[in-house]
Order: sequence, then structure tokens, then C-alpha cells
Amino acid sequence: MKFSLGYITMSSTSFVTDNSMPAAKPDFLDGNIAKRLGMPDATAPKILLLYGSLRERSFSRLAVEEAARLLEFFGAETRIFNPRGLPFPDDIGCNEHPKVKELRDLSIWSEGQVWCSPERHGTISGIIKTQIDHLPLAMGGVRPTQGRTLAVMQVSGGSQSFNSVNQLRQLGRWMRMFTIPNQSSVAKAYEEFDEHGRMKPSAYYDRIVDVMEELVKFTLLLRGKADYLVDRYSERVDESRPVDPKTDLATLAGAEAIEAAGDEG
Repeated sequence: MKFSLGYITMSSTSFVTDNSMPAAKPDFLDGNIAKRLGMPDATAPKILLLYGSLRERSFSRLAVEEAARLLEFFGAETRIFNPRGLPFPDDIGCNEHPKVKELRDLSIWSEGQVWCSPERHGTISGIIKTQIDHLPLAMGGVRPTQGRTLAVMQVSGGSQSFNSVNQLRQLGRWMRMFTIPNQSSVAKAYEEFDEHGRMKPSAYYDRIVDVMEELVKFTLLLRGKADYLVDRYSERVDESRPVDPKTDLATLAGAEAIEAAGDEG
């Protein structure tokens, strides 16, 4: 099972040379998600993946690389951001730093994201928080995260915990993202990857498959609807922006339903 990873085109994104999936059972992988959703002509969902450790053998990075392979198989286009060299938030001139610009451009490019953090001192790492802190809620009229789907993952050095994924879920809510129901938490991560950095077959790997499959489904289902779903009454009031019946999706849907009922009568 070979396929081409799409996230190797930008200078600081991670490069993965082995794009096979030895831990997966091919007969059970759903490679036709868009078609099964009635969207056979859908373009590839664009997914940004973030990880939370700079160690040479970073298990959060290795988990993200496994996730990217799966996302590509499920029909997505992926980018993995390399956080090395990212300045602290609010540091002098950080908004002009090339790594910050790259991260923000990638977030704007994305339709969905994957955040994976190691658990450190019972919570997420500073590396993953720094990346999220560099993504403003609004930036020159553009919202780099709002309306995007989000999958959360964590790796732990000890027994299974959900502290980091719970914290990532809270951050996703604050960033006004649609965090999918499923999530992944890999316990004793040092036992789950081989000497080549590939994840071994296990229930933990199977859960990552579940999460990536679900992320692609939700990203496709929300495509073209996210802006409307996050449109808020309070913001319309603040912006003096009344609902326009010509463009309001709820109004149009209601009119279509009335028209259809009339035709049946």
C-alpha cells in the first residue's frame, strides 16, 4: 500500500520517507469516504497537523506522521508544521517572524487540523501551546481557526491519561473550532513505536485510524457550511449587520421547504 504524502512541499514541514502503513489492515480501511458521503467529486480536504515536542525522537511527531499517512489514504491533503525556531508569543517582532507567518498561513490554508501533545506535568506541552497562541482569533478580517474541524491526540510516558486531550478540546472551543467527538490517547508511547519510528499494530493505532477517518468525514460534511454555522447574533448586532433574506441559509432553506410542500399539494 503506497501513496504520496502531500505535506512535504513546504520548507519547514516534516518529511516522511516511508509512506506505507504496516500496522493497518487494508481490507478494513475506507478509502472512499467522499463517495460514500455522496460527494464523489469533492476536492481533497486540507488538514494541518501540529505536534508538541522538539525531541529527536518525538512521539507526538511520530503519532502525527502516522496520522498524516492515514489522512492521505482517506483522501486528504496534509501539512505538518515544524515548530523548531518558533519564537515566544508576544516577543518583540514575533508577528513578522517567518515561522509565525508560515504557521498562520498554514492555518488559513487548512479546512481541518490535528493537534497532538505529549502530557507534561499533567497537561499539554509549552511547544503545542506556543503554536496555538500564535494563532489569533482574528487577523485583518481573517479568522485563522474559526469554523475549522479539529482532532485532538496525546501521547503519554506513563499510564493512559486524557488530561492533554481535554485541555486541547478546551483550546479548540476557545478558537471556535469544531472538535470531533473521537480522540486518541497513547499510553507508554515509548513502547508503541519501533526503532524506525513506525507505530506498532495495537488498539492505540486503531484508535488513530478511527480519529482520522472521522476527521475527514466531518471536514467534508461541514465544507461550505462552516461560515454560516459560526455566524453569531451578537456579532451581527455589534457589526450592525442584519440578516439578509437573500443570502441567509436558514431563510433560503425554509423557502425551499415551503415551495416543495406547495408542489406536493
